[in-house]
Amino acid sequence: MVKRHIVCFAGQTALIFFIACGMSVALLAQQAQPQPAPAAGTGQISGLISFQGQKPELTPIDMANYPVCVSLHGSRVLPQDGRVNPDGSLPNAFVYIKSASVKLPSTPPRSPAILTQKGCTYAPHVLGVMVGQTFEVVNVDPTTHNIHVLPTKNPQWNVSQLPGSSSVVRKFQLPEIMIPVRCNVHPWMKAYVGVVENPFYAVTGTDGVFTLKGLPPGEYTVAVWTATFGTAEHHVTVRAGETTTADFTMGNQP
Repeated sequence: MVKRHIVCFAGQTALIFFIACGMSVALLAQQAQPQPAPAAGTGQISGLISFQGQKPELTPIDMANYPVCVSLHGSRVLPQDGRVNPDGSLPNAFVYIKSASVKLPSTPPRSPAILTQKGCTYAPHVLGVMVGQTFEVVNVDPTTHNIHVLPTKNPQWNVSQLPGSSSVVRKFQLPEIMIPVRCNVHPWMKAYVGVVENPFYAVTGTDGVFTLKGLPPGEYTVAVWTATFGTAEHHVTVRAGETTTADFTMGNQP
């Protein structure tokens, strides 16, 4: 049995998802599917994040003053924010459980959430991390980067990272949606980190689809965040053995 809920919302801010070449398939699967394996007696929430309106015209990033960055790309590079998939769905939407009528697991995984600096971009462009989980930043570029993390609830930090240097490791102790990450050396470099208290979150990709598996039966508020097209949320009921479908349609603000 499938229940469907559709929400339309227009907002102000954009989000995109970028996957770095060279990351392992296992790591990508872990980041894209952070939820635990579905347990008996659980249900799930699935949906599509769509875009409606005039698609933004993206201007290629100007790296001319940074020859090392230029050398890392064979063609022009478009910004991550504001992208829309060819089929009208949205990539890089951060979807998460905002509230629940039941108690959800809160123990962070032992594996780190990894943000990689590759090709003078952050990969992935959007990622989730649980409160207390290790957050690791890696530099695989032959140039120095700067990691400037700009939270409002957690402590701010600003660290330079030389080529070949050790990973920068931190933890966030408070939930926060979302935390911008910038590079003070390369001004186009952006990423966003969603810090959550439970493992039920996802980032949409080239099909705009998300699935939150293994949810105990109960009442939920599922929310979506994008950096350009705003935020939205909807209240749904999850029942054991069922899929509740929550679709969102985001758009440009009038």
